[in-house]
Amino acid sequence: MAADPIEPEQLPVEELDAAYAAIMRETVATGVAPHYAELARTLGIEPVRAKALVRRVIDLTPGWLHPGTDYIASFPPFNNQPTQYRVSVDGEQRWFAQCAFEALAIRWLVPGQTVTVDAPCLLGGDPLRIEMRDEEILSMDPPEMVGYTRSVVGGDVATRPFR
Repeated sequence: MAADPIEPEQLPVEELDAAYAAIMRETVATGVAPHYAELARTLGIEPVRAKALVRRVIDLTPGWLHPGTDYIASFPPFNNQPTQYRVSVDGEQRWFAQCAFEALAIRWLVPGQTVTVDAPCLLGGDPLRIEMRDEEILSMDPPEMVGYTRSVVGGDVATRPFR
């Protein structure tokens, strides 16, 4: 791919904020992150600028582009490519979460709506389901469901509750 004439590091924060918000709105509404050409139309800018915005926003988040492309693969908490974390909102499944922990955050993007996450247990394959609305867990099956991460989370190792 040829180098873009726009340096992503030089983009104003206001444009980055607008791009982030537009990508998130589209993903929440449709279940699919927009291509930079679609984002350009939404923001009323040239596609080359939208492409630079996407690249910079992705660099600033824990998201990523599909390798070797300009397609958004993951835009937390969502994943644009299917994962085992199927997310339904008010009974309609069209979203996928980046990971189990990110799936829990989706409820904040759809206030007042019921968010259901279905996934297989990564250790035994049994089905897992959690239903949430805003800050309330409506149901959890199995009721003893727990989450694990291989990432370092929770601060300094010496003060983390679970090591």
